[in-house]
Amino acid sequence: MQYIILDMEWNQAWPGSSAARQGIAPHGEIIQIGAVRLLADRTVADEFQILVRPKFIRKLNKRVSKLTGIQEAQLKAEGVSFPEAVGRFRSWCGEDCTFLTWGFDDVTVLRENLALHDLPADWVLPWYNAQMIFNAQTDGATNQRALKTALELLRIVPTRPAHDALGDAYHTALICARLDLERGVAEYRRAMEAHENGFHGAELPGCIARRVYRGYADKRAAMGAMAGAENLCPHCEKPMKAGEWISQPGRRYMNLSTCDDHGNFLVRIRLQQDGDGIRVSKLLYEGTSEAAKAYEKAAASARPRRRHRRRKKSEAPVKPEP
Repeated sequence: MQYIILDMEWNQAWPGSSAARQGIAPHGEIIQIGAVRLLADRTVADEFQILVRPKFIRKLNKRVSKLTGIQEAQLKAEGVSFPEAVGRFRSWCGEDCTFLTWGFDDVTVLRENLALHDLPADWVLPWYNAQMIFNAQTDGATNQRALKTALELLRIVPTRPAHDALGDAYHTALICARLDLERGVAEYRRAMEAHENGFHGAELPGCIARRVYRGYADKRAAMGAMAGAENLCPHCEKPMKAGEWISQPGRRYMNLSTCDDHGNFLVRIRLQQDGDGIRVSKLLYEGTSEAAKAYEKAAASARPRRRHRRRKKSEAPVKPEP
């Protein structure tokens, strides 16, 4: 048995762009694949990394470039097509391997990209979220820890860059080497049941409440409830006034809601298909938290700037009467 620790970086379409309007790669288009092979005796073996030249979202998002350090010119010069990258990766993986990622998103994005290129996805099995095994074998927490937090808890000093596919895969492999993966895989179903439904992504500091809602007919009904009947102050349970929803990747949304007696609270939600309806995973943050400050900054940048009407050359300025 061998474990393939997988991590990826992906580009995201700018809101309003052609790719965004068409719903191409809704979570993102992969631009980098990194992986580390971990043997059954928990020995870190060889590594794999490759850059992928995007086909559908060719303009590299500036935020992605800043976060990962990857440049658009670098992708054009060094990147290969996605089918070629996947072919090389599968050859490197070999047979009889179990995939592990830090979080739920990587495999979701991988499967979306495989579908975009009409490539099979059944080979990405079996697959497990290492966060769930980590929680089950440490303090039993249900929230997902950031990779940095898990390294700190295990007193592992990072030696590779963060937000680099191979760097993150390598650090995840170091964490997995401290875990009983065989037992973790066997008990994975129980770990998933302990994980509160739908809270995909590490909580930010200042989170004061979590809750899951089910049974909404569609997105409109779900978001209407989150801004209306279910938008209650955590202290007095009175209805709060919801601010503007700000959209985030992965069907996530946030708004700043106000209680007349207790001030502001940040509401973060994630929508997911749940049978025939919509499930909402809701996080509530203090208004003074860093998450709330990030919302205020995002809301300010999203507000349209006023455009001054240009006077035609033929128009003469109107002079005030004396």
